Amino acid sequence: MGAYILRRLLLIIPTLVGIMVINFALVQFVPGGPVEQIIAEMQGQGDVFEGFAGGGNDGGADMASAGGDDKYLGARGLPAEFIADLERQFGLDKPPLERFFGMMWNYMRLDFGESYFRKISVVDLVLEKMPVSITLGLWSTIIAYLVSIPLGIRKAVHDGSRFDTWTSGLIIVAYAIPGFLFAILLMVLFAGGSYWQIFPLRGLTSENFDQLSAFGKAKDYLWHIALPVIASTISAFATLTLLTKNSFLDEIKKQYVMTARAKGLTASRVLYGHVFRNAMLIVIAGFPAVFIGVFFGGSLLIETIFSLDGLGRLGFEAAVARDYPVMFGTLFIFGLIGLVVGILSDLMYVLVDPRIDFEKREG
Repeated sequence: MGAYILRRLLLIIPTLVGIMVINFALVQFVPGGPVEQIIAEMQGQGDVFEGFAGGGNDGGADMASAGGDDKYLGARGLPAEFIADLERQFGLDKPPLERFFGMMWNYMRLDFGESYFRKISVVDLVLEKMPVSITLGLWSTIIAYLVSIPLGIRKAVHDGSRFDTWTSGLIIVAYAIPGFLFAILLMVLFAGGSYWQIFPLRGLTSENFDQLSAFGKAKDYLWHIALPVIASTISAFATLTLLTKNSFLDEIKKQYVMTARAKGLTASRVLYGHVFRNAMLIVIAGFPAVFIGVFFGGSLLIETIFSLDGLGRLGFEAAVARDYPVMFGTLFIFGLIGLVVGILSDLMYVLVDPRIDFEKREG
């Protein structure tokens, strides 16, 4: 197992470099950049996208800057020295290849730089936004497991029954409903939209959170996260429930189950004493991957609807503002986390069932 883990760890480096190369190359072909963003704001256009729209309607007249440089749309009237100084500040005066190798060298030393527009380090910015995303990801995953596993087991035991048919219909409908649409429905019904004002509309905690007792803080926290977590969990039930059901059905039909029944063991003893461990292998071992999927998968729309400032909004705002340190820094960090979690998922398989040996399977 040690050799397998070592190989997987060594594969992280080329995989991560490949991810960064592809994304860095794509960004070079995307119109606009931090300099364009600043120019758009100075021209009162709001953001770089409006600058493109405005520039295209003038037949290219706005493409010329004071120094005759047509590289930046909407830069007319700005001194060329000012534009050059902005490029130096952002490091855009260097060739792309040099910028990429410099960026990767800094990342290897865990130096992720500072946001162009917020004057805060990328690491501090991620740590600041992470509680919201961890809240949504962790609670959504835990609730999905707590509901889906018992439901999936019961569906497998009563396969083909009316209960199985009706619950399958319900979870498929839930899976088909977009999370953001369900979030709006919850807000309208329970957050003072049109009916009941039961839950707060925004934020992760109340303004007086620091003055509350320990019990009061826990209650306030759960009160705020109830609707966002429900909205982000609704579609997770289907996959996990059906996965649990199918896994148990596969095990129930195997020979060792028939043998256990022939020996006179009760149905519950067969189910939870023999079937459960084997059937739950794929479900339990996939927990890290499921959590990371929910964590990264994001919740930009849900965060926006409930006014939560998490990693989803951070990534979107960084992309719009062309905040390259935040864009590439978070991509590197999350890419590394995702690759490490892939290894942890394999280790979970071995932990749940020691009979699994990845080295022999590769051989």
